[in-house]
Amino acid sequence: MRRRAMSHNIKRLPRRLRELARAEAEKPEHQKKDLPKSKCRKARRRHINLVAEFNRRQKNNIWLETHIWHAKRFHMIKKWGYCLGDRPTTKCYRACYRAMANHCLLQDLSYYCCLELIGKEEELLTGLAQMCSVDTGPTFAALSCLGGRRQGALTLYRKGQYPDGALGPVTYIWKPRNETDSASASRQLWIWTHPVFKQDILAELKAVCHCSEPLEPCNPKPVVTLSQEENRMDVAEKVGQKRKRNDGSRMLVPVKKIIGDGTRDPQQPYSWVSQTTGIVIRDLTMEILRYRLIGPLSHCVLTEALKAASVHTDLGTTDAEVKNWWVENCRNPKQVSLHRRQEAVFELLQGLSSSDLPSGTILGLTVGDPRLSLPKKRSKAMPNPEKYQDGEKVRQLILEGVSAECAQSFLWDWNICNCVTENKMPEKDLNSLRSKLLVPGSYLDLGPQESKIPILLVQQPGKIAGEDRPGWGSGWDILLPKGWGMAFWLPLIYRGARVGGLQEGLKHSLYKRTPHVPSEYPDCPAGTQFAREVERDLLEKFKRRPPAKRANYVKHGTLAPFFCPWEKLTLDWKARNEASQRDEGSSVLGSEDSVAEGEASCGPVTGRLRREMDASSQDNMQVENVTDTTDPCEKDETTLNCAFCVLRSRKLLRQVSAWCQPAHVKAQKIRRRASKLDQQELTEDALLPVVQCYPRALVWVCLTLLKRGSPELHAMICIPSKEDLFQLSKDKNFCGPQEPKHSDVFKKIILKQKEMKKREKTGKAAQNTMSSAMDMTPTKQEDLTLGLWPEPLPDVTSHCSRILLGFVAQGDFSLAFGCGEALGFVSLTGLLRMLLDQPEDQKGLVLLRNPASLQYRFARLTVEV
Repeated sequence: MRRRAMSHNIKRLPRRLRELARAEAEKPEHQKKDLPKSKCRKARRRHINLVAEFNRRQKNNIWLETHIWHAKRFHMIKKWGYCLGDRPTTKCYRACYRAMANHCLLQDLSYYCCLELIGKEEELLTGLAQMCSVDTGPTFAALSCLGGRRQGALTLYRKGQYPDGALGPVTYIWKPRNETDSASASRQLWIWTHPVFKQDILAELKAVCHCSEPLEPCNPKPVVTLSQEENRMDVAEKVGQKRKRNDGSRMLVPVKKIIGDGTRDPQQPYSWVSQTTGIVIRDLTMEILRYRLIGPLSHCVLTEALKAASVHTDLGTTDAEVKNWWVENCRNPKQVSLHRRQEAVFELLQGLSSSDLPSGTILGLTVGDPRLSLPKKRSKAMPNPEKYQDGEKVRQLILEGVSAECAQSFLWDWNICNCVTENKMPEKDLNSLRSKLLVPGSYLDLGPQESKIPILLVQQPGKIAGEDRPGWGSGWDILLPKGWGMAFWLPLIYRGARVGGLQEGLKHSLYKRTPHVPSEYPDCPAGTQFAREVERDLLEKFKRRPPAKRANYVKHGTLAPFFCPWEKLTLDWKARNEASQRDEGSSVLGSEDSVAEGEASCGPVTGRLRREMDASSQDNMQVENVTDTTDPCEKDETTLNCAFCVLRSRKLLRQVSAWCQPAHVKAQKIRRRASKLDQQELTEDALLPVVQCYPRALVWVCLTLLKRGSPELHAMICIPSKEDLFQLSKDKNFCGPQEPKHSDVFKKIILKQKEMKKREKTGKAAQNTMSSAMDMTPTKQEDLTLGLWPEPLPDVTSHCSRILLGFVAQGDFSLAFGCGEALGFVSLTGLLRMLLDQPEDQKGLVLLRNPASLQYRFARLTVEV
């Protein structure tokens, strides 16, 4: 059937409609828009226009130096103010696992933020000691890290609020002391953290160190804004006019952006000083690039891709290259001797595995331009033990690590880093020199004109918790000056390194059984914000599907399928524990004979603890009786002060880890180390002080499924009943019980709500609207979604047939173990109560259930320290 088209001529309409048509046609939305005069593709692809377009596209989300390489091969996402590679476009899930397990996986972590602190050592340690605790492990004052030989890692807290007020995890590096430095000399400290934690940590550092007055920015050259760049490039182009320019009006080529980051305003200062302590804080984000190599053969990739810089000692004082910073250092015998020792240590690495060295080992080095040694074809770097047969030096390196002198690097000198970035030889000049070689493809020797780049090599320890697969996932981090990103990126790939994105980093943390940043730090403000974003994305994806093509979580008994209600979980377990203590206290107070018998059988310590428990329960009852007379503002303040936290005390975690082990495992591993650990037995008296000190604490746990199954995000960790454990002991192939199907109590309400809206639209039943409404308010009715529980949630612990213990933060089928594995958090109170009731040979057994499933599956729970 032919489509009938209407004329745009108003006079073809009847006269009574012409005025309406003319008024309608004069509206702005119906006016013909002027098409932009876009250039042809050849003009757009010119270097001048291309760089300007790239700079414009970085206005909201900063690109890394390897962005264009990633954009051609990865699915890109915009996160944390950057444009990052999420996962490769090719099918390489198993290939990336084989790379990190057997060879080398490469990641670009240049989006990580670096904060520099300069000041006296005592002043720095005094201020930083208020943001960490010795209870969680080594702090900034650890001897192995204070000398600059090792990299340290810890979790920062707000000033004096441990164990509450967590800010996020950081790694730190101290600049090694020189021989000429005195005890009161200024020290330099680098703190590396994820972009989501940067603003909170930076604000707390400025408050602790009293750094409030801003300094001038580190880079003296102002950053050219987009408007200035466009005005500078604006050239009048007319139709038919050739692209000819005079020397006087030559258009300036825009400079490619290699500075700036997405977590700060370019107009704001990024260096601050304290007038009282003299401490200077600088934000060095995107000023230092960071690449991570994961795998046992990371050494081989490094030693083949990078070559130590050659020493120039035969130059005269009249040579033109005398202004080169490296030539100046080559005239110092001490610097030459140090460089020779660093080169010898670097060459020894090829005969070792990345996990052989002490964790966090730092090696400073100055290397030549890696573009000169780029091979013609991509090859796979493999170890060659025949070259390195000096077993004594290798053994000494494994036992003692790298000395503090060899950890020194010119990367700490800001003037040298700027000189290296500015004097980098362009790729065009390098190719021009290659074309003049007599033998094409031979090595290009530039001599003193070759660029020398200072770098830092930092060893990543890999898996250090637990006893299985120690050192798995270890590797090296390369720190180098800005502007040299692609010059180091391509040589590493040509040596066989496989590139991974954010998803590969997530799987790496799953196989290492370590918390992933930032999703698995729920007690940090940034972790809470990230959880909200994930919930919003999953909820939007859920609502895009029709009700018949999505899971009904109400019928599955899942209260929170898109987020983990940690606040509600810890509150419910605290209420359950107080209720059980109140019941026990009332029964004990009812008969004085039972109290006397309990004190006689359990000893004086147990009797005192029970009396304290009874006193606390009576106080709680008195508080509940006077809740109506208390001020609501004061009640809100008390509840805010009692927020949940994540247990990070190493001593207590070792104790909980030992309690989670079954009897046969304890006989083999725990009993032989009982004298060293000084552990207590699992009794009611041992649990009381822990629960009273940490009433709302979460514990990081690892879960391994006993049989089939693959855990998913936000899966529920539940306590098995006695019948479940008895059935498992009788039948080893018993996979687990099933959750009875729940009834959807909101389905009728939602259907009536839809009928009301339909009637209101048609206008047939306007008077029956109020009578047919339910007891719920209109605002609550609008929030109802078919298949989801509305807010506020009921008691999350007792909603299902099995008591809820915690949630899974990440889980999947593990290629490392060949079974389903999950990582998550459980309530400390609930975990201790569960372990107290379980038999000795079945301790640590829990049930896992995915949000869209009714099947429970048995899993082994462990706490790795």
